[in-house]
Amino acid sequence: MKNEFRCGYVALIGKPNTGKSTLMNALVGEKLSITAHRPQTTRHQILGIKTSDDYQCIFVDTPGLHDSRKKAIHRYMNRAATSMLEDVDLICVLIDLADFDRDDEKILQRVSSYRNVLVVLNKTDQVGREASLPVMQKIAQLGPDLESIPVSALTGDNLEHLMELILQRIPAGLPLFPDDQLTDKSMRFISAEIIREKLFRVLKQELPYSLTVSIEHYIEEEDITRISATIWVERKSQKAIVIGKNGSLLKKIGTLARSDIERLIGVRVYLQLWVKLRADWADDEQSLASFGYSDGNQGH
Repeated sequence: MKNEFRCGYVALIGKPNTGKSTLMNALVGEKLSITAHRPQTTRHQILGIKTSDDYQCIFVDTPGLHDSRKKAIHRYMNRAATSMLEDVDLICVLIDLADFDRDDEKILQRVSSYRNVLVVLNKTDQVGREASLPVMQKIAQLGPDLESIPVSALTGDNLEHLMELILQRIPAGLPLFPDDQLTDKSMRFISAEIIREKLFRVLKQELPYSLTVSIEHYIEEEDITRISATIWVERKSQKAIVIGKNGSLLKKIGTLARSDIERLIGVRVYLQLWVKLRADWADDEQSLASFGYSDGNQGH
Protein backbone atom coordinates (compact mmCIF):
# COMPACT_ATOMS: atom_id res chain seq x y z
CA MET A 1 0.00 0.00 0.00
CA LYS A 2 1.28 3.46 -0.96
CA ASN A 3 2.30 5.71 1.91
CA GLU A 4 -0.01 8.61 2.66
CA PHE A 5 1.17 11.88 1.10
CA ARG A 6 2.68 14.22 3.67
CA CYS A 7 2.79 17.99 3.57
CA GLY A 8 3.96 20.49 6.16
CA TYR A 9 5.79 23.68 7.07
CA VAL A 10 9.20 23.36 8.75
CA ALA A 11 10.77 26.46 10.36
CA LEU A 12 14.55 26.69 10.47
CA ILE A 13 15.46 28.94 13.38
CA GLY A 14 18.54 29.68 15.47
CA LYS A 15 21.00 32.40 16.32
CA PRO A 16 22.94 34.09 13.47
CA ASN A 17 25.45 32.06 11.43
CA THR A 18 24.33 28.55 12.40
CA GLY A 19 23.86 27.55 8.74
CA LYS A 20 20.09 27.82 8.30
CA SER A 21 20.28 29.10 4.71
CA THR A 22 22.96 26.56 3.72
CA LEU A 23 20.79 23.78 5.16
CA MET A 24 17.65 24.88 3.33
CA ASN A 25 19.53 25.16 0.03
CA ALA A 26 21.00 21.68 0.57
CA LEU A 27 17.66 20.07 1.43
CA VAL A 28 15.75 21.73 -1.43
CA GLY A 29 18.64 21.14 -3.87
CA GLU A 30 18.63 24.71 -5.19
CA LYS A 31 20.27 27.92 -4.04
CA LEU A 32 17.29 29.97 -2.85
CA SER A 33 18.69 31.65 0.27
CA ILE A 34 21.88 33.66 0.10
CA THR A 35 24.82 32.61 2.25
CA ALA A 36 27.98 34.29 3.51
CA HIS A 37 30.46 33.68 6.32
CA ARG A 38 28.86 36.51 8.25
CA PRO A 39 26.03 36.55 10.76
CA GLN A 40 22.73 38.20 9.81
CA THR A 41 23.03 37.65 6.06
CA THR A 42 19.37 36.53 5.89
CA ARG A 43 16.92 39.39 6.55
CA HIS A 44 13.55 37.94 5.45
CA GLN A 45 11.58 34.73 5.75
CA ILE A 46 12.16 32.70 2.58
CA LEU A 47 10.30 29.53 1.66
CA GLY A 48 12.10 26.61 0.05
CA ILE A 49 9.73 23.94 -1.30
CA LYS A 50 10.87 20.34 -1.71
CA THR A 51 8.37 18.09 -3.47
CA SER A 52 8.57 14.36 -4.21
CA ASP A 53 6.03 11.64 -5.07
CA ASP A 54 5.40 11.11 -1.34
CA TYR A 55 5.68 14.53 0.29
CA GLN A 56 5.91 18.28 0.02
CA CYS A 57 8.14 19.86 2.65
CA ILE A 58 7.95 23.66 2.91
CA PHE A 59 11.03 24.99 4.70
CA VAL A 60 10.94 28.50 6.16
CA ASP A 61 14.43 30.02 6.33
CA THR A 62 14.55 32.83 8.89
CA PRO A 63 16.93 35.57 10.04
CA GLY A 64 19.16 34.72 12.99
CA LEU A 65 17.63 35.49 16.39
CA HIS A 66 19.70 38.01 18.32
CA ASP A 67 19.34 40.37 21.26
CA SER A 68 20.11 43.55 19.34
CA ARG A 69 17.20 45.98 19.23
CA LYS A 70 19.43 48.85 18.15
CA LYS A 71 17.89 49.61 14.79
CA ALA A 72 14.48 49.19 13.21
CA ILE A 73 15.92 46.57 10.85
CA HIS A 74 17.08 44.42 13.80
CA ARG A 75 13.58 44.52 15.30
CA TYR A 76 12.13 43.60 11.89
CA MET A 77 14.52 40.63 11.57
CA ASN A 78 13.59 39.28 15.00
CA ARG A 79 9.89 39.50 14.09
CA ALA A 80 10.64 37.75 10.79
CA ALA A 81 12.39 34.96 12.70
CA THR A 82 9.53 34.23 15.11
CA SER A 83 6.26 35.36 13.51
CA MET A 84 5.40 31.93 12.07
CA LEU A 85 6.31 29.65 14.99
CA GLU A 86 2.65 29.19 15.99
CA ASP A 87 1.70 28.11 12.46
CA VAL A 88 4.39 25.64 11.40
CA ASP A 89 4.22 21.87 11.78
CA LEU A 90 7.81 21.44 12.93
CA ILE A 91 10.48 23.75 14.38
CA CYS A 92 14.09 22.83 13.61
CA VAL A 93 16.49 24.70 15.90
CA LEU A 94 19.94 24.93 14.32
CA ILE A 95 22.97 24.97 16.58
CA ASP A 96 26.59 25.46 15.53
CA LEU A 97 28.40 22.53 17.21
CA ALA A 98 31.51 24.63 17.76
CA ASP A 99 29.60 27.50 19.35
CA PHE A 100 26.89 26.17 21.67
CA ASP A 101 26.25 28.85 24.30
CA ARG A 102 23.69 30.65 26.46
CA ASP A 103 22.02 32.21 23.41
CA ASP A 104 21.25 28.73 22.04
CA GLU A 105 19.89 27.70 25.43
CA LYS A 106 17.58 30.73 25.46
CA ILE A 107 16.21 29.79 22.03
CA LEU A 108 15.64 26.17 23.13
CA GLN A 109 13.83 27.39 26.24
CA ARG A 110 11.74 29.71 24.08
CA VAL A 111 10.52 26.86 21.85
CA SER A 112 10.20 24.23 24.59
CA SER A 113 6.46 24.87 24.88
CA TYR A 114 5.91 23.86 21.23
CA ARG A 115 4.99 20.23 20.71
CA ASN A 116 7.14 19.49 17.66
CA VAL A 117 10.80 20.55 17.92
CA LEU A 118 13.90 18.94 16.44
CA VAL A 119 17.43 20.14 17.28
CA VAL A 120 19.86 20.12 14.33
CA LEU A 121 23.53 20.15 15.42
CA ASN A 122 25.25 21.60 12.37
CA LYS A 123 28.85 21.83 11.14
CA THR A 124 30.12 18.29 11.84
CA ASP A 125 32.50 18.99 8.94
CA GLN A 126 34.33 21.45 11.22
CA VAL A 127 34.42 19.57 14.53
CA GLY A 128 33.44 15.93 13.84
CA ARG A 129 30.33 14.04 14.96
CA GLU A 130 31.90 13.10 18.32
CA ALA A 131 31.72 16.79 19.32
CA SER A 132 27.93 16.46 19.30
CA LEU A 133 27.81 14.12 22.34
CA PRO A 134 28.44 16.71 25.11
CA VAL A 135 26.09 19.15 23.34
CA MET A 136 23.39 16.45 23.14
CA GLN A 137 23.77 15.83 26.87
CA LYS A 138 23.29 19.53 27.66
CA ILE A 139 20.23 19.68 25.41
CA ALA A 140 18.74 16.58 27.10
CA GLN A 141 19.09 18.39 30.45
CA LEU A 142 17.25 21.42 29.02
CA GLY A 143 14.41 19.33 27.61
CA PRO A 144 14.22 15.52 27.97
CA ASP A 145 11.89 15.33 24.94
CA LEU A 146 14.24 17.25 22.62
CA GLU A 147 15.70 14.98 19.95
CA SER A 148 19.04 16.06 18.44
CA ILE A 149 20.75 15.05 15.20
CA PRO A 150 24.30 15.97 14.09
CA VAL A 151 24.67 17.01 10.43
CA SER A 152 26.77 19.04 8.04
CA ALA A 153 24.67 21.26 5.78
CA LEU A 154 27.84 22.05 3.84
CA THR A 155 28.98 18.49 3.00
CA GLY A 156 25.59 16.75 3.22
CA ASP A 157 26.65 14.54 6.15
CA ASN A 158 23.57 12.83 7.70
CA LEU A 159 21.05 14.97 5.74
CA GLU A 160 19.18 11.87 4.52
CA HIS A 161 18.57 10.81 8.11
CA LEU A 162 17.51 14.38 8.97
CA MET A 163 14.95 14.29 6.12
CA GLU A 164 13.57 10.98 7.49
CA LEU A 165 13.11 12.54 10.94
CA ILE A 166 11.42 15.60 9.44
CA LEU A 167 9.02 13.48 7.37
CA GLN A 168 8.04 11.46 10.44
CA ARG A 169 6.97 14.73 12.07
CA ILE A 170 4.95 16.47 9.37
CA PRO A 171 1.27 15.59 8.89
CA ALA A 172 -0.53 13.79 6.10
CA GLY A 173 -2.07 16.25 3.68
CA LEU A 174 -2.35 17.40 0.10
CA PRO A 175 0.40 19.55 -1.48
CA LEU A 176 -0.02 23.31 -1.05
CA PHE A 177 2.15 24.38 -4.00
CA PRO A 178 2.59 23.15 -7.60
CA ASP A 179 5.21 20.37 -7.73
CA ASP A 180 7.61 22.48 -9.81
CA GLN A 181 7.52 25.53 -7.51
CA LEU A 182 10.69 25.99 -5.43
CA THR A 183 9.95 29.16 -3.46
CA ASP A 184 7.32 31.79 -2.70
CA LYS A 185 9.69 34.57 -3.76
CA SER A 186 9.80 36.20 -7.19
CA MET A 187 12.92 36.30 -9.37
CA ARG A 188 13.00 40.06 -8.70
CA PHE A 189 13.40 39.32 -4.99
CA ILE A 190 15.95 36.54 -5.52
CA SER A 191 17.98 38.72 -7.91
CA ALA A 192 18.18 41.48 -5.28
CA GLU A 193 19.26 38.90 -2.68
CA ILE A 194 21.97 37.50 -4.97
CA ILE A 195 23.38 41.00 -5.50
CA ARG A 196 23.35 41.53 -1.72
CA GLU A 197 25.17 38.23 -1.20
CA LYS A 198 27.94 39.36 -3.56
CA LEU A 199 28.22 42.63 -1.60
CA PHE A 200 28.76 40.56 1.57
CA ARG A 201 31.39 38.42 -0.14
CA VAL A 202 33.33 41.17 -1.94
CA LEU A 203 33.24 43.86 0.77
CA LYS A 204 35.22 42.43 3.65
CA GLN A 205 34.38 45.12 6.19
CA GLU A 206 31.18 45.63 8.20
CA LEU A 207 29.80 47.69 5.33
CA PRO A 208 27.32 45.09 3.98
CA TYR A 209 25.17 45.57 7.10
CA SER A 210 24.55 49.16 5.95
CA LEU A 211 23.50 48.15 2.43
CA THR A 212 20.29 47.03 0.81
CA VAL A 213 19.31 46.39 -2.81
CA SER A 214 16.18 47.28 -4.74
CA ILE A 215 15.29 46.15 -8.27
CA GLU A 216 14.15 49.06 -10.45
CA HIS A 217 13.49 47.09 -13.65
CA TYR A 218 13.19 43.38 -14.36
CA ILE A 219 12.33 42.90 -18.03
CA GLU A 220 12.15 39.43 -19.61
CA GLU A 221 12.77 39.37 -23.35
CA GLU A 222 12.94 36.31 -25.59
CA ASP A 223 16.63 35.51 -25.15
CA ILE A 224 17.76 37.96 -22.46
CA THR A 225 16.55 39.32 -19.11
CA ARG A 226 17.41 42.95 -18.38
CA ILE A 227 17.77 43.90 -14.72
CA SER A 228 18.47 47.32 -13.27
CA ALA A 229 19.23 47.41 -9.54
CA THR A 230 20.12 50.07 -6.98
CA ILE A 231 22.48 49.44 -4.06
CA TRP A 232 21.45 51.78 -1.24
CA VAL A 233 24.00 53.01 1.30
CA GLU A 234 23.54 55.02 4.52
CA ARG A 235 26.62 57.29 4.29
CA LYS A 236 28.25 59.25 1.48
CA SER A 237 31.65 57.69 2.26
CA GLN A 238 30.18 54.20 1.73
CA LYS A 239 29.30 54.98 -1.86
CA ALA A 240 32.95 55.27 -2.90
CA ILE A 241 33.83 52.02 -1.10
CA VAL A 242 31.11 50.05 -2.93
CA ILE A 243 32.08 51.47 -6.33
CA GLY A 244 35.82 50.88 -5.77
CA LYS A 245 38.72 52.39 -7.68
CA ASN A 246 37.59 53.18 -11.25
CA GLY A 247 34.42 51.17 -10.60
CA SER A 248 36.39 47.94 -10.06
CA LEU A 249 34.40 46.58 -7.08
CA LEU A 250 31.01 47.39 -8.56
CA LYS A 251 32.04 45.64 -11.76
CA LYS A 252 33.17 42.55 -9.81
CA ILE A 253 29.92 42.45 -7.81
CA GLY A 254 27.91 42.78 -11.04
CA THR A 255 29.84 39.99 -12.80
CA LEU A 256 29.43 37.55 -9.89
CA ALA A 257 25.72 38.36 -9.44
CA ARG A 258 24.95 38.11 -13.16
CA SER A 259 26.59 34.68 -13.34
CA ASP A 260 24.44 33.34 -10.46
CA ILE A 261 21.20 34.83 -11.82
CA GLU A 262 21.89 33.38 -15.29
CA ARG A 263 22.48 29.94 -13.78
CA LEU A 264 19.19 30.14 -11.90
CA ILE A 265 16.94 31.37 -14.74
CA GLY A 266 18.72 29.72 -17.65
CA VAL A 267 18.93 32.75 -19.97
CA ARG A 268 21.42 35.54 -20.58
CA VAL A 269 21.21 38.48 -18.17
CA TYR A 270 22.08 42.12 -18.71
CA LEU A 271 22.62 43.58 -15.24
CA GLN A 272 23.01 47.27 -14.51
CA LEU A 273 23.98 48.42 -10.99
CA TRP A 274 23.70 51.87 -9.44
CA VAL A 275 24.81 53.05 -5.99
CA LYS A 276 22.64 55.66 -4.24
CA LEU A 277 22.46 57.25 -0.82
CA ARG A 278 19.52 57.17 1.59
CA ALA A 279 20.72 58.33 4.98
CA ASP A 280 20.02 55.98 7.93
CA TRP A 281 17.61 53.81 5.91
CA ALA A 282 18.12 50.86 8.33
CA ASP A 283 16.64 52.80 11.25
CA ASP A 284 13.79 54.45 9.35
CA GLU A 285 10.48 52.53 9.27
CA GLN A 286 9.32 54.30 6.10
CA SER A 287 12.52 53.50 4.19
CA LEU A 288 12.39 49.89 5.41
CA ALA A 289 8.83 49.51 4.15
CA SER A 290 9.73 50.99 0.74
CA PHE A 291 12.58 48.44 0.44
CA GLY A 292 10.26 45.52 1.26
CA TYR A 293 11.02 45.14 4.96
CA SER A 294 7.43 45.10 6.15
CA ASP A 295 5.58 42.61 8.33
CA GLY A 296 3.10 42.12 5.50
CA ASN A 297 5.89 40.20 3.78
CA GLN A 298 6.06 37.66 6.58
CA GLY A 299 4.16 34.46 7.17
CA HIS A 300 2.59 32.18 4.63
